[in-house]
Amino acid sequence: MLEVETNHQIILLYFREGLSQRKIALKLKIHRGTVKDHITQYEHFKASSSSDKDDPKSLLSQYLKVGPAYNSKNRIKRKLTGDILDIIDASLQENEIKRNTGRIKQQLKKIDIHEKIVSAGHTISYPAICAHISTRLGQQQEAFIRQGYSPGFLCEFDWGEVKIKLGGKLRRYYLAVFTSAFSNYRYALLFQRQDSLAFKEAHICFFEHIGGVYHEMLYDNMRVAVAQFVGKTEKVPTEGLKQLSRWYQYGWRFCNISRGNEKGHVERSVEYIRRKVFAFKDDFDTLQQAQQYLLSRVTELNQRPGTGLTDSPALKMEMERKGLYSNPERMECFMGDNFKVDKYSTICFGTNRYSIPDHLIGRTVFVKIYSESILIYYADKVLCQHMRAYDRNCWQLDINHYLNTLGRKPGAIAHCVALKQAPAWLQTMHAEHFIKEGRDFIELLQYCKKYEISNDHLKSTVDKVIALCPINVTAGNVMALLGNQEAEVAMTSNEPDPIAVRSLENLKELALLMLN
Repeated sequence: MLEVETNHQIILLYFREGLSQRKIALKLKIHRGTVKDHITQYEHFKASSSSDKDDPKSLLSQYLKVGPAYNSKNRIKRKLTGDILDIIDASLQENEIKRNTGRIKQQLKKIDIHEKIVSAGHTISYPAICAHISTRLGQQQEAFIRQGYSPGFLCEFDWGEVKIKLGGKLRRYYLAVFTSAFSNYRYALLFQRQDSLAFKEAHICFFEHIGGVYHEMLYDNMRVAVAQFVGKTEKVPTEGLKQLSRWYQYGWRFCNISRGNEKGHVERSVEYIRRKVFAFKDDFDTLQQAQQYLLSRVTELNQRPGTGLTDSPALKMEMERKGLYSNPERMECFMGDNFKVDKYSTICFGTNRYSIPDHLIGRTVFVKIYSESILIYYADKVLCQHMRAYDRNCWQLDINHYLNTLGRKPGAIAHCVALKQAPAWLQTMHAEHFIKEGRDFIELLQYCKKYEISNDHLKSTVDKVIALCPINVTAGNVMALLGNQEAEVAMTSNEPDPIAVRSLENLKELALLMLN
């Protein structure tokens, strides 16, 4: 197409300055025939009926607006050949078959069809393929309806994945992200699984954090929220979602299938939080450390006003709290079930095993399973607690649960897995001072369990014995220095325990004798 400015120059030079067509062509460095054609077109449009001049679709209006254009009505598509059309038609038919047989996510996209065409030896641009397919399918772009929300009415929830290092090992974790539709206030937590417990715990923590409950929550078709589909639009909520809704008394709504834009606030927030938080730091010692870092960074991000805005999400959240429902007391979030204690004195949940005191082998215990821990009950009393394991085929063993059995089989302590999972200082104490005295080591642990001596107290007492007599660290010496804990607790004065004093004196005398 001839540039509009060049067309105007031709008209001015010919009609105003009276130059010949030859001189205009030389001056503008274009062909003389082109100059003649545009002068003829202008004279034709100039002579058009005056009634057409006010019509924006008239030839004269179009001519004055963009200049003359080439007539492309009869232009053929040189690149879009019959062979290419055959490949496109075959691909679209293949997509239709896949849709009808439940393979919707395995359809060929436009970029894949273009790749097939290029691999067949044809040369054509990707936009040309997209334009033809859109015309062929009668596709048109979707219009978006801008929404306005009242304070405290709607909040959106979604999951996101993030990979972080814990103790030097790269692991996959899941972000539970909440975003308010009114204030764009964000909140996020890390979980090891996208299960119902994590789903409920995330909501409980979020409602406690903001001090209220939204009128309505918006979800996509996630498995922890949608139990099953009934037809194309009806969805049955999961029991976990119904429990949350009944306890906190809020409504819910689901997005249409493959319409993530219907919850655009949180869809954007997942990417935003993942990038703004973990792009700067993704190496932590523990999950708790990563969780604290995430919360501090999200709090910092909520203090920043959005682009073109003056109020930050944190400030707007203060306004929004007035429109929230009141937050009831905390809902307890767990799964409960009965388990039988096996011959290893463990219960099996999933693929992982958790130890139980060995006098309960063959009995049935009740277990509360939380997202990060499991609590074990027997006879309506708390028996023990373990951190929940998410790896496969893990054994979570507490050596104190096997002291009765080890008392009868002290030789088993040498290769006991429970000892290998004990604190590092306890393993070191066994290796350096009790490697050949397994029975004494078990008696010492039984003594500590009987009198409820803490690990810290035991460790500090062993350190004292080592400092006094490093070559004679025995269970008897340690227990003598520990003293009778019941008597010690009963003492009200600040006077030292006479048993502990006498034990120290005996150890000192023994150390002097051995040195001489």
